[in-house]
Amino acid sequence: MISIDNVLVSDEVVEAKFVCDLNKCKGGCCEDGDAGAPLEQEEMKIIEDNFEAVVPYLTQEGLDEIKRQGKFLYDKEFGWVTPTINGGLCVYGFRDEKGIIKCGFEAAYNDGKIGWKKPISCHLFPIRLTETKQYTMVNYEPREVMCDPACAFGKKLKVPVYQFLKEPIERKFGAEFYNTLHQIAVEYFDQKAEKK
Repeated sequence: MISIDNVLVSDEVVEAKFVCDLNKCKGGCCEDGDAGAPLEQEEMKIIEDNFEAVVPYLTQEGLDEIKRQGKFLYDKEFGWVTPTINGGLCVYGFRDEKGIIKCGFEAAYNDGKIGWKKPISCHLFPIRLTETKQYTMVNYEPREVMCDPACAFGKKLKVPVYQFLKEPIERKFGAEFYNTLHQIAVEYFDQKAEKK
């Protein structure tokens, strides 16, 4: 476990290799789960404020579910989350011409319509955050089978999880945090190599 201020980072975040392979998984993390994407408190206001700009990117099915369930809802286990369509695809998701699931928020962001990319829980995947009173726990939790291609691709390219997720880690914790994590990771691997 790596401790930086009040954040505890699992060793796997620096040890494991991971690079999303969307051609293989088709963005399955946007529809495979026990609930929609977990939302931070301030993200619900961001969704409200940016909703109209995202509407053109959403499917009719997604819009119907938003009308029925709301833009977000409370789940007993996960807290505030995005709604899903029949327990599957996130209401803010759509499939492109290759069948890959894309995010309506990210599409609007990429087109310069909004300044927010997507929920941080989505951006950080396969890292999961767990908040306790004292700490934020940062764990590596890829999906079995679905994430196998990403794990294989990461090994092939020799990219650790934290490096693949540099942008969202900096977005959540700041550049100084990322640089500290990187320094610890480099020292960790140097020590490991010396022991061999």
